[in-house]
Amino acid sequence: MSKRKTYTDEFKTMIAELVLSGKAVKDVASEYSLSETAVRNWSKKKASINLEGNTTNLEEINGSKKENARVKGEIEIFKKAMAIFAIK
Repeated sequence: MSKRKTYTDEFKTMIAELVLSGKAVKDVASEYSLSETAVRNWSKKKASINLEGNTTNLEEINGSKKENARVKGEIEIFKKAMAIFAIK
């Protein structure tokens, strides 16, 4: 049973930048002994997305979603606390 390889964020960013600069996914994958799927996924995460004049990427969007969920959870806690203190 083989162990799954892990790569640093810096390495993933470097590979994604190679693809985004115009190098073929297949070439990058074979050069670094990676699967094409991994290279493609890393590139998608780093690719910039233009939303209403602002440029972002999937990592920033996912980070914002996590932060939003955390804040919503905190708001719910505060609402429950307010309800408890309003009763007293």
